[in-house]
Amino acid sequence: MKRCFQLFIPVAFLILTFTKTSFAQGDHRFSLQQCIDYAMQHQPQVRSSEIDLETTNAKNAEITGMALPQVSASGSLQYLPEIPTQFIPDFISPAVYGVLIKENVLPSNTKIPQPGMFPVAFGTKYSVTGSISINQTLFEGSLFVALQAKKTLVELSKKSLQQSKRDVRVAVSKAYYSLLISRKQLDLTNTNIERVSKLLQDTKAMYQNGFAEKLDVDRVQVQLNNLETAKVNLINMLAVGDQLLKFQMGMPLNELLTPADTLSTSGLVGGLSDSAGFHYDGRIEYSLLQTQKKANEYNLKRYKMSYLPTVSAFMNYGKNAGRDQFNFFDAHEPWFSTWIVGLNVSVPIFDGFQRKNQVKEARLAVEKNNIQLEGLQQSINFEVQQSETSLRNDIINLSSQEENMKLAESVYDAAKKKYEAGVGSNLEVVNAESDLKQAQTNYFSALYDAIIAKIDYEKALGKI
Repeated sequence: MKRCFQLFIPVAFLILTFTKTSFAQGDHRFSLQQCIDYAMQHQPQVRSSEIDLETTNAKNAEITGMALPQVSASGSLQYLPEIPTQFIPDFISPAVYGVLIKENVLPSNTKIPQPGMFPVAFGTKYSVTGSISINQTLFEGSLFVALQAKKTLVELSKKSLQQSKRDVRVAVSKAYYSLLISRKQLDLTNTNIERVSKLLQDTKAMYQNGFAEKLDVDRVQVQLNNLETAKVNLINMLAVGDQLLKFQMGMPLNELLTPADTLSTSGLVGGLSDSAGFHYDGRIEYSLLQTQKKANEYNLKRYKMSYLPTVSAFMNYGKNAGRDQFNFFDAHEPWFSTWIVGLNVSVPIFDGFQRKNQVKEARLAVEKNNIQLEGLQQSINFEVQQSETSLRNDIINLSSQEENMKLAESVYDAAKKKYEAGVGSNLEVVNAESDLKQAQTNYFSALYDAIIAKIDYEKALGKI
């Protein structure tokens, strides 16, 4: 009784959890493709990559804006309660004395005073200025290269998004099939429990009629208890697998998700010969690294172009006025215009070897990309061969375990019939049932390995 109570607690907890979830949220009955489609819209990794792509587009628009005319306007209003006083040399007194002496108004021996300083107030109490400036870059090497690299940067972000989506597809597919296998195992375990429960009833009846021993009943009871324990473990695994799938999809964990697909081994064998036409460009990692190399080449070119002069044209137009009274809206009062048009040329001469080292760093980055491409080719070759070999072996193992499970079922049926006919022993039936359970476990393990190997094989070929 204590054993049954211990088994009941986790089962009841899981049932209550699923029941509560079903009341809280609707039931999503999804196929694998529907799970993948859901993940493409809700998975944080994919959404983050999509934001990176939008950020790249915004940066490209920013670079384009740098090549367009830059227009700015400014204005100011100034009020001086007291006009500033300045001191200037007294050039008037010596001139007046000189004229008076020349006209004989003063004696010729009159001493002309030395020039001094006297205060003068210049300006108006109110002044207003307004201007508009336009600056257009005519040539700048780094900006020119940045405009050329815009398409490559967008391509780089798009491929990063593709890689994120590929990784999510793989993770969702593995979690989905793992959940399907756990459900299939649970169904088969329930079938085994029904079979052993029937055997237990029959054995108890034979024991009551004197055709079996108490030991025979205990053996079957032990088998039934083991199956019940296995069922609890499978239910726990099923709950974890359900949470894992929703996590990989980006679905809230409190929603209810039911797989709509069924397990099929028919697609495991097909496609093994497709690796003969494999190309590296089919792998998003390789294509992404090639695009990164192209971006680094543009970066190298940008630093080389920074040695060239920068040329820009500018224009400034302004209006200003000064008043002793605030009457700037009077159309009869004058405003004065100012025009400036010019050309700026900036020639780099010496920058402490900064550009030289920047060019060196960019060149080393390109060389590193070449080495990474070589290493990635070797890694992909190994991955393709390893995944193909694993898939072939797992398919062979799956076929063997499937035949072994069918054989174990036949042995169990034969042992049970002999026992019911009175020509076989209870121990023989219990052993046959134990062998069948082990054969089923081996089959589902082989099935999971084969499905995961098929996913890894398609990933290695760049088909996912």
